[in-house]
Amino acid sequence: MVYQKNLSSTCWILLLCLLHSGVTNAGSKPKHKKFKPKQRDDSSQKPNIIFILADDLGYADVGFNGKRYGSQIQTPNLDRLARSGVILSNYYVQHLCTPSRSTLMTGRYPIHTGLSHSNIKPTRPMCLPEDEVTLPQKLKEAGYVTHMVGKWHLGIQRKECLPTYRGFDSFVGKYLGAGEYFTHMKKVILDNPLRVLNAYDFHRDTGQNRTVGYKYYGEYSTHVFAQRAKNIVKTYRSKKPLFMYLSFQAPHGPLQVPNKYKLPFANTNMTYDRKTMAAMIYCMDKAIGDIVKELKSAGMYKNTVIIFTSDNGGPRGLPVSNWPFRGYKATFFEGGVRAAGFIHTPLFPKSLRGTVHNGLIHISDWFPTIIQGLSGGNTNGTKPLDGFDMWETIKTGTKSPRTEILYNINTVGVNREGPQFLQKMESALRMGDWKIITGRQDKGHRWQAPPESKHSDIKRTEPHDKRIWLFNITADPYEFHDVSELNPGIVNVMLNRLQEYLDNMTTPIWPHMDASYDPANYGGVWGPWTVSPSSFEETLKAEKRQKPQEAREKKKKKKQLKKARKRNKKLKQQISKNTQRKQQSNKGPGA
Repeated sequence: MVYQKNLSSTCWILLLCLLHSGVTNAGSKPKHKKFKPKQRDDSSQKPNIIFILADDLGYADVGFNGKRYGSQIQTPNLDRLARSGVILSNYYVQHLCTPSRSTLMTGRYPIHTGLSHSNIKPTRPMCLPEDEVTLPQKLKEAGYVTHMVGKWHLGIQRKECLPTYRGFDSFVGKYLGAGEYFTHMKKVILDNPLRVLNAYDFHRDTGQNRTVGYKYYGEYSTHVFAQRAKNIVKTYRSKKPLFMYLSFQAPHGPLQVPNKYKLPFANTNMTYDRKTMAAMIYCMDKAIGDIVKELKSAGMYKNTVIIFTSDNGGPRGLPVSNWPFRGYKATFFEGGVRAAGFIHTPLFPKSLRGTVHNGLIHISDWFPTIIQGLSGGNTNGTKPLDGFDMWETIKTGTKSPRTEILYNINTVGVNREGPQFLQKMESALRMGDWKIITGRQDKGHRWQAPPESKHSDIKRTEPHDKRIWLFNITADPYEFHDVSELNPGIVNVMLNRLQEYLDNMTTPIWPHMDASYDPANYGGVWGPWTVSPSSFEETLKAEKRQKPQEAREKKKKKKQLKKARKRNKKLKQQISKNTQRKQQSNKGPGA
């Protein structure tokens, strides 16, 4: 009996101790473990695809290509991805921005889409033809969510020309080909009559909802693109696989970059402009590294394929280097059309990682490679493709099915009668080991070494009126020795092949400049000019009204949250006091 009483009193004491412990800790904040977001498990679905396109990147201006030639440009993240993936050593693109981008989007040579002449200019009423089926459209059919970030440069004349009307679910970036990196202003000089157009070019589009990205004014474009790409990955909740086309503005001119990115090159022997170019590339490299980290953090990396390439070679007149290759952007020499490129994915077997693929690959091959090889889709409904599915070729390291590349045929501005191919047409073709170039190649003939290296530039020795070259690219990859006069038979075979391509060529789209189009009539923003100016201005006004309204609502919510926290704190304190009073009363006066 005594034992039972003692046991009962002991239980009551323990209960009071537990209650007291709960009361004393009621006002203190609970100690939480660091929150880790639940990672995705994408292993059972189709791979995510991140396609990264640099703009005007020189072949030697990445570490995994240029370091061996004395380039001091640093790209540690790209080097890491390339050297643990598959580097494409025999990989080609088009000679200019718009032709390359149209080929990527359609899998078709520019001679078949009408975009063979040059880059699309802001006031020229043209765009990627609307009857062309695009890469993101086919990926959506295959079950993908599609986002685009960066530079478009495939036309703005009509709203139907824009990225979100061509298969992308969202777009953040620039419609045009170039512009200021911080202010995002794009200047165009017109003649007849002489006038200057200067307008804003940064946009945030979702579906058919187009808005102007005013909030990005003053922000460096590489930072904006990187942040947007990271946000897409960080907030990705769809069960569908992701396709993201990340098209950087860098390192296209003008030479602009935050000063902090120049610090790694402060003690190098580079010129000032070369340091700026190096910093722009270094900034882009860091952005890519941050995006890969975000993929890992989100649990998406293990089932992601990352493809990296440039749209063309580095341009003449800027401190770039396509060394050891000859020529620049806008020429058909190797320096204009041979690009740095690689594929990186943990899906590759370990034996394949860190290898170099020497097979012939062209930018048109990405369309069928991504649609058929990666997404498991089909190319039904497209026009005849010029690309090949290279996925098995790359994955198994086997021989490329491609033996030929048409770099281009340009007929604009050539006086001719009839459909005959003329050697003054700017064209280039590779067949097996042989490559022929015809027409004028401007002044981009020389070999430009990395300025900080021990190598010296090499100037051309050929006559300036020369219009035909033949090279054995396998034996002479740097195009030192024109052998056209020694091999007239091969020249004739290749000219006949160019004639066959010409016979099936679409008439180039190259309308006159639209002198009536002035972005000043559209709110000072570059965009479709088939929209009436009044309705476009109303959209801009609504956007401007919405910004302060959103800010007010955000401030209001912040105040409401602060008040709610105060109320909760007072309520907790009151509960704590009431509990303490009850405990004191339960203990009695003699406690």
